[in-house]
Amino acid sequence: MKTFPFRSAAASVPQALALAGLLAVLPLVAGCGDAGGLVAAGSTPTASGPVHLWPDRRGAVVPPADPGGAPPEYVKGIPPVQDQDVHAVDPVALVQAELRAHPKTGAGPDGMPAATAAAIRNCGKEGAQPQECPVLAPYYRDLTGNGKDELIVGIEYPDKMMSVRVYTADDDGRLNRIMATTQTVINVDLAGRDVILRVPSGNNGYELITAWSWDEKQLTMLPTREQIVRVPGSPQGPASPGPGAGRGTGPGTGPGSGTGPGTGPRSKATGAPERPGTP
Repeated sequence: MKTFPFRSAAASVPQALALAGLLAVLPLVAGCGDAGGLVAAGSTPTASGPVHLWPDRRGAVVPPADPGGAPPEYVKGIPPVQDQDVHAVDPVALVQAELRAHPKTGAGPDGMPAATAAAIRNCGKEGAQPQECPVLAPYYRDLTGNGKDELIVGIEYPDKMMSVRVYTADDDGRLNRIMATTQTVINVDLAGRDVILRVPSGNNGYELITAWSWDEKQLTMLPTREQIVRVPGSPQGPASPGPGAGRGTGPGTGPGSGTGPGTGPRSKATGAPERPGTP
């Protein structure tokens, strides 16, 4: 008969305590190894809807919305294009035609400084330098969703101001201007079917980003979204230089990246691409 060594009760107490401690740890270990298992996150705050303050107060009446953008306008003096192909349009000739239609306009969508208007009239003439023409290389993008590209034209004004204009062609090939705005522009981007303008805001260290989108009811591009954002790298508050501080050497911030014009053949008269590709 097999016998077992006798141990006193005092010797077995530590073993019993160690076994109890091991059993208490096992559920925790099992929980850590249970991939995908639910883990309690603690109590969560009760969801509550917005609270309307001063419900008895009569609020202000909001008048009907102003379209805000330039009304659609057919460009006179430009022959119709075939198959709504705006790539065939010379952007310089297009802006020159608008100048002829509005020769003395100083404000509004067609308004521009006299020096800029004179430079545009001189574009393409004998002896004129292509780089002196204020009309920039065009861009193309389907902004209306009709499957056809629109023509996006930029015109440089003094003091970093810029006129951004968009043209589309109707079923008869007539060019219709659907956007015209003049801003002190940091840069212009294309995002999907939106034209994004970044301009300085009224607050130092911040800029205003405006998205212009096609409005099917107004048949024009309208500023549909605006956002004020802090310029990357701007200090949180005014800083006072210490005694003996010299010129700073911190990195500057430049405009964001955008899409460039295509690399097609360039016009000998204006230097602009004759048929640049779509960005």
